[in-house]
Order: sequence, then C-alpha cells, then structure tokens
Amino acid sequence: MPELSNLLAFGLISLGMVLTPGPNMIYLISRSICQGRAAGLISLGGVAMGFVFYMLCAALGITALVLAVPYAYDALRIGGALYLLYLAWQAVKPGGHSPFHVRELPKDSPRKLFTMGFVTNLLNPKIAIMYLSLLPQFISPADQASILTQSLVLGFTQIMISMSVNALIAIMAGSIAVFLAGRPVWQVVQRWLMGTVLAGLAVRMAMEGRR
Repeated sequence: MPELSNLLAFGLISLGMVLTPGPNMIYLISRSICQGRAAGLISLGGVAMGFVFYMLCAALGITALVLAVPYAYDALRIGGALYLLYLAWQAVKPGGHSPFHVRELPKDSPRKLFTMGFVTNLLNPKIAIMYLSLLPQFISPADQASILTQSLVLGFTQIMISMSVNALIAIMAGSIAVFLAGRPVWQVVQRWLMGTVLAGLAVRMAMEGRR
C-alpha cells in the first residue's frame, strides 16, 4: 500500500486534473444533453475503461515502451490535438453551438456510446504521460515487493475521483443547459471561451515535444 501522505497528495492532484476542461468532459456533456443522463453515464463507463487501460499499462511497464517509440507517441499526440481542434471548430463555427446547447442528434447505441467514451480517453496522451511521469513519484521504491500494488491503488484512486466528478457533471449537464438557454449572451461567451481553450490545448499538445 502507498503511504497515506502520498495517497492524499496524489488524490488532490487527480482532483485538480479532472476539474480542468478536456475531451472527456466535453464528450460526456454533449452525450448527456443530447441523449440523456443514462447515455452520459454509459459513455463515462467507456472513459473509465480508458483509465483502466492506461493504469495497467503503467503498472506493467508497457507505457514506458510506447513513449520510447517516437512515432507511436507522435501519432497519439497529433491524433489528440486534431480531435481537440475538431471540438473547437464545432463550438465556434458559423451556426455552431456550445457543448451545453440542447440540440437534436442521432441517438447512439449503448455499445457505441461506451466505445466512443473509451476512444476519447485513449486519444488524450496527457493520460499516458500522467501515469508514466506523475504516478511513480508517489510510489515508495523501498518496498519493491509492493510496487505493483502501490501503482494499482494510486491508479484506482485517480479513477474513482475522476469518475465521481465526471458523473456529477453528466448528471448536472441538463440543468446547466437550461440555465444557459435563457441567457443568450452567456451562450455566446461560453461557446467562444470553450472553443478558444480547446484550440489552445490543441496547439500546445501539437507543439509539445516528447518528455
């Protein structure tokens, strides 16, 4: 087991990360508004599987191999940047809408919702970087026999915090949308703010070199 101080510190960092807007949050909001809370929560299940995938890769040392291959890392990084740019364009394009805007979209099957949540999380290289460079800092190397256990406990802590916050966001997405619907100016401000943030994250991700 990780030391209590390390567990608490890692938990606080995980909370700060999940509160930062990103592809996972945008996707969950859009699904919850377009297809209901149940669809948002199903999508959240896919996102959770993405976290589990990265956590197991990090715990077993596979992530280090992926990041050691320049082309593999670059493909993941560029793919994530392009996806962010797509979301940004959807927000600011003429006739575009805020992610909180209530609109009719084709309803996806539970399988597709789950799969898209999983893929959305996998396209974010920051998750791989977090598990490779951040998580090891909270592991005590003195007890080598429990390194795998420490990694898994810390990883599941991050997943539980992320799922709790994102579930709350998915459930409240409809209420936020109703609030914005009666305030057109706020809709425009929120839409351009979100688009700018997403575009900025995409540019930073695309320009960022390997660590």
